[in-house]
Amino acid sequence: MTSPADADGLYAAGARAVKLGLEDEALPVLAAAVERHPGDPRLWQVLGLAYRRREDLTPAVAAFEKAAALAPDDALIAHSLARALLEAGLPSVDRFERALVLAPQEDAVILGLVAARFAEGRPDDALADVTARLAANPGWLPGHASLSRLRWLTGDRETFASSLEAAVSWAPRDVLIWHEWADILIHAERYDEVIAIVARGRAAAGGHPVFDALEAIAVAEKGETDAADALFAGLGPIGQIGMAVRYLRHLLRSGRPAEAARFGEQWLGEAASDSVRPYLASAWRLTGDPRWQAQEGDPRLIGVYDIGDAIPSLPALAERLRTLHHSFGQPLDQSVRGGTQTDGPLFSRIEPEIRTLRAAIVAAVERHISQLPAPQPGHPSLVARRAPVRFAGSWSVRLAGAGFHANHLHPQGWISSAFYVALPEAMGRGEEGWLKLGEPEAALGLDLAPFRTIEPRPGRLVLFPSTLWHGTIPFAEGERLTVAFDVAKPPQ
Repeated sequence: MTSPADADGLYAAGARAVKLGLEDEALPVLAAAVERHPGDPRLWQVLGLAYRRREDLTPAVAAFEKAAALAPDDALIAHSLARALLEAGLPSVDRFERALVLAPQEDAVILGLVAARFAEGRPDDALADVTARLAANPGWLPGHASLSRLRWLTGDRETFASSLEAAVSWAPRDVLIWHEWADILIHAERYDEVIAIVARGRAAAGGHPVFDALEAIAVAEKGETDAADALFAGLGPIGQIGMAVRYLRHLLRSGRPAEAARFGEQWLGEAASDSVRPYLASAWRLTGDPRWQAQEGDPRLIGVYDIGDAIPSLPALAERLRTLHHSFGQPLDQSVRGGTQTDGPLFSRIEPEIRTLRAAIVAAVERHISQLPAPQPGHPSLVARRAPVRFAGSWSVRLAGAGFHANHLHPQGWISSAFYVALPEAMGRGEEGWLKLGEPEAALGLDLAPFRTIEPRPGRLVLFPSTLWHGTIPFAEGERLTVAFDVAKPPQ
């Protein structure tokens, strides 16, 4: 046990605890540590990190501010404070600028500054920051990804990925740059352009397995079965789970569910196997294999909770959320069609409407978890350790008339959601705007209807496995304002 007099030991133990997800246990010890060693900026820093892991940003910001006052030239502390302010929904541009002075080569800081400018409604300044850094470093791949997504958000559908043109001119034999360009275009579903980029890449850099894989993906997503079969065969044994998902998609799209099931079952013991489970469930349903029921058909896996009474004012929450929707279009790689999605972790914000909502959500999630069936080894949802409740992401979506969510997945989460804040008055014609569960992505062309649809109501929360296909039925007119989140799977 670390002595209370040992500041170095307390710092090391606190940092280790936060890294392991034990921030709840660490907080009392760290609070006592800063009281005993109030002049140690490292202890204030790790205390801030512990609060940030809990998405409790008011005390996190206070701790980081104390650390920054004690160590004003510490770049890591300066960046931590800037990031906490941004996530809390507070002005943070000047703090990111200070962190950038202290760490001018730190790419994470410039990306944070870009996000801060965008959050404050300054997209042109955000674009200028990334463009300037890329001019100095054309090989900065995260910068190209950020710039492409920002341009897409601001409505640029033609030149959103054009920064990669300069990058490949700068380093034409760098396969990673060609890969980044093609990957961005895959997210935009520009498969003909991907094939053209692959051809250019081969001409400039020579043959490479990366190009072969990208071509197989693009040709398969276009539905060219015979050509895709040949390309996948040329890759040899598939050893990476992302590529396994692409091959599963191809087998399902080309009408071979039994083959897809055999292939997918080989990956169930692998890390990140939740990525293949939705496709495997679809294959099982198509072949009449009852195992899909065990994975996602138990009604206890889906919860419908009307928690409007726990929210003081849904209209006030709706007004708060509307102020956060300052994107100009739908995100590049998300399911939103005909609407906008907020940026950053919504549940980290400190506005009272958001904090109240988060508390009500956590209580409902804990209630849902308490009624889940007993743990089952290998089951994606029925895991052994089920606490504490932490979020892998949280956001709001605002859909306009004819807007909808395309059927999609959240395989990085454990439990996913839809919480309805405001709905069109006219919604009620049939199942307009209803949530669909179990219907695969339309691009796969599978004859599988949703096995459940759920009516949206203001104040209603729906919880379901993150590996379950879900989307919405389009509605004709009005506004559909929701909050969504993914509960993180606790370390097992």
